[in-house]
Amino acid sequence: MRIPVRLIRAAVLGLAVAGLSGCGLFSSTDARFDPAPLTDYAPTLSVATRWSTSIGSGGDYGFAPQLVGDTVYAATPSGTVAAVDLASGALRWRAGDEALQAGVGSDGRTTAVVTREGVVVAYDAQGKELWRSQAASAVNVPPAVGNGIVAVRTTDYRIQAFDESTGKLRWNVQRPGPALALRTSIRMAMAPNLLIAGMPNGRLLVIDAASGTVRWEGSVSASRGASDLERINDVVGEPLMVGPLLCGVSYQGRITCFDVSQGGRAVWSQDIASATGMTTDGQHLYLPDMRDVVHALDLKDGHEQWKQPALLNRRLTSPALAGRAVAVGDYEGYLHFLSRADGSPMARVQIGGGPITSPPLTTPRGIVVQTGGGNLMLVGVGD
Repeated sequence: MRIPVRLIRAAVLGLAVAGLSGCGLFSSTDARFDPAPLTDYAPTLSVATRWSTSIGSGGDYGFAPQLVGDTVYAATPSGTVAAVDLASGALRWRAGDEALQAGVGSDGRTTAVVTREGVVVAYDAQGKELWRSQAASAVNVPPAVGNGIVAVRTTDYRIQAFDESTGKLRWNVQRPGPALALRTSIRMAMAPNLLIAGMPNGRLLVIDAASGTVRWEGSVSASRGASDLERINDVVGEPLMVGPLLCGVSYQGRITCFDVSQGGRAVWSQDIASATGMTTDGQHLYLPDMRDVVHALDLKDGHEQWKQPALLNRRLTSPALAGRAVAVGDYEGYLHFLSRADGSPMARVQIGGGPITSPPLTTPRGIVVQTGGGNLMLVGVGD
């Protein structure tokens, strides 16, 4: 079996790679995994950059911009933490001066990032440092802030919650982990009184935010394969909560939606895996699969509405909603807009700054994109 090169891009393989990288196992000469060339088409959607603001330098999978009210919060590996006005792109505040591993999480009152040494740093609504606390190990997933806590997921498969006001450790939940796990687009989600987290081994956890009690735990998918590489099965992207449905998708696994009003009963599943995650408009789920074919599924039963293979192997981000379109970024810095109705290409714009790895952010004014070069950009969408 030849393993696609994007497996290396996504997975944290540690010393396992050192032992295998010289033996040809990770060859990228198979043309099946070449990125699809872009083709010309007549745009049917008007898109344009509204503003661009430099917030630092660099980009990585552990960084995702977040919208709270009319403010976009973002951070960069170089150490910048910033709050930006959504309408104009003007900086409201900027802070930080040390290299970061993950960010940003915010509820508008408290904004949190994590340094490369695993130190959780929190800022107040004006960008003044509030506190810092040491996590159990390194953190590659953006913090989640809300319900009175700042939560992080560490590389030893532990979720820790720190008091939002003081930084004191409130609770700790840990699960056994596999030999290998991903470093890709993974995020936790806040719901009223709850923290929802995807984990390795295809698991979803619903945790009481105040106490750390695990309210529910379910399996999105099970590991398969003979090797550690083939058994990588992390839940990726952000878990989606839509009414009573809680949905997750896993790497080399599948999508599963559970009904939390019925004790977490599995309602449906589809054998579609993803390296980056999915989004929803309340009626459909949209996601790129492992080969970057973009799919739209009916949220009620998982029935496939359409699939679009035009962006095959272009290392797509998780998608974001943009009016009549769904948007995905790629490895060349393009933002692609596909019709939510049938998946047909509607527009694309190159925003530059290298590969887009941070997930695009849906806002009322368009799509906010964090570039690999450290710029934050708003791409407006017209008719």
